[in-house]
Amino acid sequence: MQHLFFTGPGELEWREAPDPRLIDDRDVLVRPLAVARCDLDPAIAIGLYPMPASFAMGHEMVGEVVDRGDDAGDVEIGDRVIVPFQISCGTSATCRRGFTNACESVPAGSAFGLGPHGGIDFGGALADLVRVPFADHLLLPLPAGVSPVAAAGIPDNVADGYRGVAGPMADWPGEPVLVVGGLAQSVGLYAVAAEMALGAPRVLYVDHDRERLRLAGHLGAETTEVALDELVATEQYAITVDACVLDAGRDHALRSTRPCGTCTSVSGGSAPRASMPLQAMYLKGIRYEIGRVHARATAEPVLDLVTRGLLDPTTIVTRTVNFADAVEAMTKPDVKIVFTNEN
Repeated sequence: MQHLFFTGPGELEWREAPDPRLIDDRDVLVRPLAVARCDLDPAIAIGLYPMPASFAMGHEMVGEVVDRGDDAGDVEIGDRVIVPFQISCGTSATCRRGFTNACESVPAGSAFGLGPHGGIDFGGALADLVRVPFADHLLLPLPAGVSPVAAAGIPDNVADGYRGVAGPMADWPGEPVLVVGGLAQSVGLYAVAAEMALGAPRVLYVDHDRERLRLAGHLGAETTEVALDELVATEQYAITVDACVLDAGRDHALRSTRPCGTCTSVSGGSAPRASMPLQAMYLKGIRYEIGRVHARATAEPVLDLVTRGLLDPTTIVTRTVNFADAVEAMTKPDVKIVFTNEN
């Protein structure tokens, strides 16, 4: 089979590899049909987010089951499935609590398409075939009427946008929401989409990028175009989301969070260490949330919104591209690309 490999900054190539095989009764083999480009992927590809080469890329996946183990649950050959990007078994103590980003059955950080983050290489989704472990727990059936392109981002970025607002909106019903957009391009916009789906009365989206501002406005948000070095906190919000990644955007979200409000960062920032206004946060009683999405646990409520027509991930998909053109398209500036592999 072929799979797309990151071999160094600015270097991607298709490589031949042996077909994966079933090695456990809970395994299935999946043929990817649609793979969404995560916001992190182009940053890895150009070297903005340093990662040691080399590994297979792609981790937001919808596919078709082509083989299955004896204990793979209800999934059958020919089923179309959504594959959350983090590897989780469903039975460890952390999984049972819903903390599926920290499954104790696999090394920390285990995921598709992000080889060096985990101790085991599970391969990438931009491939002819992918082995999926713990299929009885991990897979979600693709509902009738939901296309692979629409569901491709649910394994990561759509779920990430949703988790940034769903909990705080439950704590602060009826409150307006601020999203600071930026390098986590689609996650910030999916946060806007989730806010609208969950009934936020008002959403303000702040960014310097006009295409992202256009998409946010199309989703129903109020938009403000402003450069990072000109951000001024003029309003206070109970719910804020930092999708900027850079310090200036995070600090603006924090300054804009009202006393006892919640600010969620959907990335780990642009550097290993960061300076934060801890005293001001302490005095205001701000709840600051940061960490990777619990992909498997969060995918279910997101899929429910999509199935009911309340959230349409395709409103943020700016381009679909054939697998064959993935090398060229991976570093393009599009907000959200979905690679397709349907015959």
